[in-house]
Parts: sequence; structure tokens; C-alpha cells
Amino acid sequence: MSQAHFRFYAELNFFLPPNRRQVTFPRDFEGRVSVKDMIESLGVPHTEIDLILVNGESVDFSYLVRDGDYISVYPVFESFDIMPVVRVRPKPLREPRFVLDQHLGKLAAYLRMLGFDTLYRNDYDDPELAKISHEEKRTLLTRDRGLLKRSMVTRGYYVRETNPRRQVAEVVRRFDLSGSVAPFRRCITCNGLLEVVDKAAVQDRLPSRTQAYYDEFRRCQSCGQVYWKGPHYERMRRFIEDVLRENGGPSVGR
Repeated sequence: MSQAHFRFYAELNFFLPPNRRQVTFPRDFEGRVSVKDMIESLGVPHTEIDLILVNGESVDFSYLVRDGDYISVYPVFESFDIMPVVRVRPKPLREPRFVLDQHLGKLAAYLRMLGFDTLYRNDYDDPELAKISHEEKRTLLTRDRGLLKRSMVTRGYYVRETNPRRQVAEVVRRFDLSGSVAPFRRCITCNGLLEVVDKAAVQDRLPSRTQAYYDEFRRCQSCGQVYWKGPHYERMRRFIEDVLRENGGPSVGR
């Protein structure tokens, strides 16, 4: 029986039991085992990791653990330059794009409200989510650790919060999205892009009160849903303002 020692840093301790947080602890193993497999056997998805040091040297996920190794595992670095070492996470996407599992429908609506390309269906199964994330280079957001351990998934994040309003603030903060927010450019229902349309083009689809009080309209290019700046718009605008204020982003114009 061989043994290696592990230490996880910062938010990666979220995935560990209390007795293994913020400390170095031993882990027994047999045969040829990759560092990726050992890390995930401890409950930490590989998509959460940016840097692995073995005995002070950076390695990638394919490294085969040896008896006596001391392994330090670090989360995503947002403010430090670690270019001289081996980053195990793929480069950030130029344009943030997401796919969400079936438990995050409200978060999907909020991300679309902020203008981010967000795929969501309540009938996606795990293999389909992994395939979409891989083939379309989308970041997979989920509360299923097992889903993030699939080898096909290279970009993913385990959403810690359970309240949708706190979830969207968490995602904006984690992916540094404040400067990329473009509110009201996507359909909350289907993720399609919105276009400005004349009132006459959608008049037959509007309630009589809406026809009388509003003149500016947008329509989804995919599903045809019509939007206007009613009370719901003001509520959404205030919500977006709150999210951006919490994360140091710009204000939202009317």
C-alpha cells in the first residue's frame, strides 16, 4: 500500500469533510493512479482546480502519484499570474457562455436577463449536458459534483448557493462578469436575441392597456416573445442594479 499527502487551499475546502479542511492529510492508494483520479475520489471536481503542485513542482492531471508525494491543490486564480507553472484549467472563454442543469432554471433566467448566452432545459440529462459543454465550449453550471467529474467536462463550476438571487451574484463574482453585462438583449424564456420592433408589428399580441401606455417594444428573434418597459422591467432593472452594485459593476441605463 502506498501513501500520498494532500492539502487543499481556499474554496476547495468546501468539498471536504471538516477534519480535512485547511490541513495536510494522508491518502492511501494502490497501483498506478493519476492525480486527477485521486483528487476527485476525495470529492473535489477537476473543473474547480487551477494548479497542482507535487513536492513543490507543478504537474498536470495525468501525473501518476507516487508513494510519499506531497500534493498541494489550488483553486482558480483570478488575480495572480501563474504563467510559469502548469495551469490545469483551460483558458477562459473570450465570450462567457453557459449551460445549466435542470435544478438551475431560475439562475438561467437571471443570466439571460443580464445578457449572457445561457442554455437550459429541464429535461437535459447528464450525458447531454457534458456533451453540450464540451462541443460548444460552454461552462457547465451545476449543483451535481458527479456531473463535473465527467472527463468530457473541462469547463464547469459547482454553484454553492441555493437561493437563485444569491446564485447569480455568486456566478457574476466567480467569473468576473460585471463588465460584460448587457441587460435585456436576450429572451428570458428561450435565450434568443431580442430585436427592436415597431408597435404596429406586434400590436395584435398586446393587451389593450399595454397598447395604450407603451410605445417601445422588443421581440425575440427565436420564439417571438414580446417585451416592453412595464412594471416588470423596472423590477428587473433594480435587481440587475443590486447585483452589479454588490460586484462593483456599472449602473444600468433606463
